Amino acid sequence: MGMAAEAQYHVLAVDDSLLDRKLIERLLKTSSYHVTAVDSGSKALQFLGLLEDEHNDALASSVSLNDHHQDVDVNLIITDYCMPGMTGYDLLRKIKESKSLKDIPVVIMSSENIPSRISRCLEEGAEEFFLKPVQLSDVNKLKPHLLKGRDKESEPGINNRKGMEECHSHDKTRTKYDGLEVV
Repeated sequence: MGMAAEAQYHVLAVDDSLLDRKLIERLLKTSSYHVTAVDSGSKALQFLGLLEDEHNDALASSVSLNDHHQDVDVNLIITDYCMPGMTGYDLLRKIKESKSLKDIPVVIMSSENIPSRISRCLEEGAEEFFLKPVQLSDVNKLKPHLLKGRDKESEPGINNRKGMEECHSHDKTRTKYDGLEVV
């Protein structure tokens, strides 16, 4: 894959904060990603064509969900954790429970560094957990997950979830998430 192929990656960015949404959108576009930004988990599900039955009737008149879903080719979803209505964790679970969407890598963002929250998201299938404000160095960590997402399509049944382990040092025990120490 050359430079032209990199521009083909489509990232769905989900954040209720306009400022954070614009920041992540700009960082992703700077890195040559095609970006679709929405302000809620339910709008993300609508965009992906995956809505709960009670929402379908209300939205079916304005959006043709079945036709839209077939046109969507999202390579990665990056979502805020704390949003009104549906949290990023709820969105993650719905995506991972979907047969058609479960292989799309999901990255969670939050301004709060809560180890139990980070652990729960990673155990549920999130590829990464970024602390806000997201920086260009964080966006640079997305490419391996995009490549893995494409590999999963060709190798079904392989589970690439991130592991969590404890590292013992002389003075304390630290939890490690996918090789990153939480201090």
